[in-house]
Amino acid sequence: MPIDWNKYDTGPFYDELVKNPGEPRAYAKDLCDYIQDLSDAELQEYKAAAESAIKVMGITFRVYNDEEGSIDRVWPFDIVPRLIELKEWQQIEKGLKQRVKALNMFIDDLYNEQKIIEDGIFPQDLLTHSKNFLPECKGFSPPLGIWAHICGSDLVRDQTGTVYVLEDNLRVPSGVSYMLENRHVMKRVFPEMFSKYDILPVDNYPSDLYDMLATLSPRDIPEPEIVVLTPGIYNSAYFEHAYLAQQMGAELVVGDDLVVDDDNCVYMRTINGLSRVDVIYRRIDDAFIDPEVFNPESTLGVTGLMRAWKAGNVALANAPGSGVADDKVVYSYVPQIIEYYLNEKPLLSNVPTYRCVNPEEKEYVLANIEKMVVKPANESGGYGMLIGPHASAKEHEEFRQLIKDDPRNYVAQPMLLLSTAPTIVGNEVEGRHLDLRPFILSGQDVRVTMGGLTRVALVKGSTVVNSSQGGGSKDTWIVDMEGS
Repeated sequence: MPIDWNKYDTGPFYDELVKNPGEPRAYAKDLCDYIQDLSDAELQEYKAAAESAIKVMGITFRVYNDEEGSIDRVWPFDIVPRLIELKEWQQIEKGLKQRVKALNMFIDDLYNEQKIIEDGIFPQDLLTHSKNFLPECKGFSPPLGIWAHICGSDLVRDQTGTVYVLEDNLRVPSGVSYMLENRHVMKRVFPEMFSKYDILPVDNYPSDLYDMLATLSPRDIPEPEIVVLTPGIYNSAYFEHAYLAQQMGAELVVGDDLVVDDDNCVYMRTINGLSRVDVIYRRIDDAFIDPEVFNPESTLGVTGLMRAWKAGNVALANAPGSGVADDKVVYSYVPQIIEYYLNEKPLLSNVPTYRCVNPEEKEYVLANIEKMVVKPANESGGYGMLIGPHASAKEHEEFRQLIKDDPRNYVAQPMLLLSTAPTIVGNEVEGRHLDLRPFILSGQDVRVTMGGLTRVALVKGSTVVNSSQGGGSKDTWIVDMEGS
């Protein structure tokens, strides 16, 4: 039986495509009409075509399992795209640019003059106990004062339709390759829909990334040597590392492929001898990037890399130490950071956040933990967090103790009613919660992807969208209705 949008229950949530049962949002009407006209057999045919394309294209992600070790899995994908109107996206884009610009100024300030602390806006104590502040970077500024060249900020929408920034990923944000491949899959599966809508492209990202990286080159040469430094095939994001290198025409290297010579320059081992490297898009965490400075046991990084970077002989993206702002306690200060450095009001709001390091806010969290989402300051991938309304009394108590033991390490947020979007379940559509990770490139200018990676919690009622936790994804269409 074909899909009947009158039976689609939006519940108490803001749905991205359907305003009320049987009433698609204006920009989604053509899409909803198209899906409604499909027979059950056609719907399953499209779904199978998408799954086949994903297998043929080799789109995988890696999960770690205590019992089975690491496993490559086919990328979970839903064929119903998420749509956002261009005029709304343009406002979001401005807010993201503003946010990343201020965060880069903040990081540069922390490693140099620390005016924001001197002026009483950001507490010294938070910096002192930051796990990602690297004293080795003090007194240094990378070119243009930019530390986070690639940022992935997670956005969510509440039941009123308001868009919030949930967190900023400033170390080694992942997911952009899936954004690109999702679009390729959709063009194979629904080519006719691309003639009905004016959909803004995303496939210029690899060239934008290459151009941004090239501007960082310490040598003024037409074709600087750019490499992608990966921890190797066992890393969960290896598919993405290989994909981006291939798309940019850059070399994919591991630590052993690089060497820092006596001149403090980085060279790549090739069959023709050593070749100088100008820019490294590193996908290795700070702790493992240079055993000479950080973890001496690391076999992933390159000995002497920090020396070469600080001598200005190689550019690193993202810069070591940028993770100091990739901290959920620091996140809670971003509105003040924007006002301090830019003298502007934030264009995008944070989710209200309680800092457990503040005694009054900690007591509130402890008393209301069953209503809150509690997050550790430096975890990612959905690990180490508590979703209070879905947790047991035992788990509540365990987290109360964790907070009491180390209040600096925890923040808490009220449980938002995240927006939903129709997702294929059998031969029907059901609402599933989702977020969105756009990618922001900062070089001589700042560019934001047209949309981003929409992640979907495929389990009914779940709000955990991470692929490592059972989430999937959708293509994200920024649609120009006026252009159409």
